[in-house]
Amino acid sequence: MLAASVLAVASIKIDSLPLAFGIIMAIIGLVFYTQGLKGTFWRRFYAVLPGIVLCCFIPATLNSLGVFAEGIGAQIYGFTATYLLPASLLLMTLSMDVPKILGLGWKAIAMFMAASVAIVISGPISLGLAKWVSPQMFSDDTLWRGFSAVAGSWIGGAANQAAMKELFGVSDDLFGMMILVDTTNASLWLLVILVLAKHSDKIDRLLKADSSSIDKVIVAVESYERDHARPATLNDLMVMFGLCFAMVGVAHFLGEKISAMFAPYSWAVQYSFASSFFWMVVMITLIGVVFSFTKIRRLDHIGASKIGTVFIFVLIAAIGMQINLAGIVSQWRLLLIGLVWMTLHVIMIFIFARVIRAPFFFLAVGSNANTGGASSAPIVATAFHPSLAPVGVFLGILGYAMGTFGGYISTQLMRLVVG
Repeated sequence: MLAASVLAVASIKIDSLPLAFGIIMAIIGLVFYTQGLKGTFWRRFYAVLPGIVLCCFIPATLNSLGVFAEGIGAQIYGFTATYLLPASLLLMTLSMDVPKILGLGWKAIAMFMAASVAIVISGPISLGLAKWVSPQMFSDDTLWRGFSAVAGSWIGGAANQAAMKELFGVSDDLFGMMILVDTTNASLWLLVILVLAKHSDKIDRLLKADSSSIDKVIVAVESYERDHARPATLNDLMVMFGLCFAMVGVAHFLGEKISAMFAPYSWAVQYSFASSFFWMVVMITLIGVVFSFTKIRRLDHIGASKIGTVFIFVLIAAIGMQINLAGIVSQWRLLLIGLVWMTLHVIMIFIFARVIRAPFFFLAVGSNANTGGASSAPIVATAFHPSLAPVGVFLGILGYAMGTFGGYISTQLMRLVVG
């Protein structure tokens, strides 16, 4: 029966672009609908298999079965990478409140930065160990390029991951495997954090940390939420979309002009300085950071970062449409490299937390704001106290701002180690 069903699905061939787009949007909607259900089954299901994985691998499964006609996925991805990716970076970055993040105390920022640096460093170390054990894996420059997607995601998020894919020319199949490496190891660490959160008092005693500052954060966050939340109006949404895509156009224009200046130099080509996509991502991120210091950041009060997240999930589904799942099972070594990477990251941040006596809350949220981003960092923060969820959002958004730059540095270090 199962085999017959698979054959029936495989016999379907969709060559209509609007229908294919409608299917992946329906998949995203179904995933989020079931993810929001309160039943025990669905809670357990999504605790094991995160929604972002399904949004990528259901389209990937359909593509692997030959459901989508050749080129359909590429057309949809081309649109999302050109317009929705930079738009999501802008919408997520402009909502940063740098003064409030600094107001959380220097240890919160220090743990976040330490987590970012630990990821940047652990990647090259992990690949170096892998090359020492199995040098045949690094016969060409494919693998370090692939792990750039993991670096971008674990410092920032899915948008930075997609940016690394384009920046370093990662193939669709390899990118699909790297999403598996990313989500499998990040989800495992998330589960460990949620378990440890119940024992945060004991861990704080081991770290010799003073957690009194957390109470001040709770009061500040509750006040901020109470004073700023409001529903969006049509005028708000039109202004937000107009400004957002205007800046996307400016970023693309500047990216083309700046990359053309570097094009004649071979070293610039090697380090991606001659890539218009690289400069587009840099420009849109910088624009977002500048906006975060202005009244424009108030757009997040009516859901800018949520809309940016919507764009990201459309992008992830479009990526899935181009992935062929054949051979992923044989790539267990890639999952092992990711596990070593994540383990080194965890060891480093625990050592740093002990040195500065940071509360486990700052360690957990700072780490997950990197490895999970603004989508799961609030979940971690809520595990400590419901009113702390926005702290995870703030640090997760800061990760989006740093993800592309940190991922780029980590990838270049990986290139030097195994190249």
